[in-house]
Amino acid sequence: MTKHALGTLTVIVFCSFSSVNGQADKKITRQEYIKQYKDIAIKEMKRTGVPASITLAQGALESGDGNSRLAKKANNHFGIKCHDWKGRKIRHDDDENNECFRKYKSANDSYRDHSDFLSSKQRYASLFELDPTDYKGWAEGLKKAGYATSRNYDKALIRIIEENELYAYDQGVEIIKEPAAGEALAEVSGATMDSRMVFEKNRINFIIAKSGDTYTSISNEFDLLPWELRKYNELDEGAKIDSGQILYIQPKRKKAEAGKKTHVIREGETMYDISQLYGIKLAELYKKNLMEEGTEPAVSQTLQLRKGLKPDQGPPELTLKEEKISDDDVKRKEEEKKKEEKKEKPAQQKTDEIIFEFDFDQE
Repeated sequence: MTKHALGTLTVIVFCSFSSVNGQADKKITRQEYIKQYKDIAIKEMKRTGVPASITLAQGALESGDGNSRLAKKANNHFGIKCHDWKGRKIRHDDDENNECFRKYKSANDSYRDHSDFLSSKQRYASLFELDPTDYKGWAEGLKKAGYATSRNYDKALIRIIEENELYAYDQGVEIIKEPAAGEALAEVSGATMDSRMVFEKNRINFIIAKSGDTYTSISNEFDLLPWELRKYNELDEGAKIDSGQILYIQPKRKKAEAGKKTHVIREGETMYDISQLYGIKLAELYKKNLMEEGTEPAVSQTLQLRKGLKPDQGPPELTLKEEKISDDDVKRKEEEKKKEEKKEKPAQQKTDEIIFEFDFDQE
């Protein structure tokens, strides 16, 4: 082979390598990413109820439209960390150096695990009460639940959805929800979770506090954020947890369950007690009964639990108080009564007087 031919071959090989390498380095556009994964997102929406628009927006944002190292090396499109993961893993710098992330065999597995992750965690339970087409509510809910550390996470998702009209993929999707891992427990009253009984009331999961429970221990046990347990139970920062206390591990609702229309107040019961008893948000209970927040109901008062009172019905009596009358008031009322009797007496004598006539026999 001549020197010239060898040089030509080298150039050809180099050009071919550069061409192949260039293809490998080519970045996926957002439109290409959406087109490639929209069917998977719609399939997951049918299976679990997570809006397809949210799934696609999160996937695009978290994976850099599929161009991130995690997406390419680990098929991890949602930046889900290891936690209790028993599958393959990959190390990656994120909030901290060398953090552990889940590694999947395919992008399909990543999408499925993302749906299961959201539908099986207590902290995201309130999202599934939203209409599946309410992408703004979902985006804001994910931020509040602490899915990501970015302050503008919800705005970023909404922008991606609206710029690419991803909300169209949420329309007309029939959701045939399959229970994800651990979700079946939430549907059964009195199910056992990690050796503790989890009860259900008004379609809300709750537990009965036991001796030694703390906000931290319960939050860790049920995968809640530190503020969630207090918020769900409307407790102040320094409120104590008592043994036997009802503690909801999901948000309370705006009204009681069907069949629970009213409650008659017994001695010692407060508005907060009724709120916890029926799983109703305290503010909603006050609103339904036209009561000012902070006031307490009277014994034997009937509280509305589902359908609120109308304004023209007027607010109920808040307390039962006996009117206190001073001695001076008693004397004054007695004197007024005597004066009234004196005024009426002459008229009474005139109308009621009977004249007797005596007929004397004369001797």
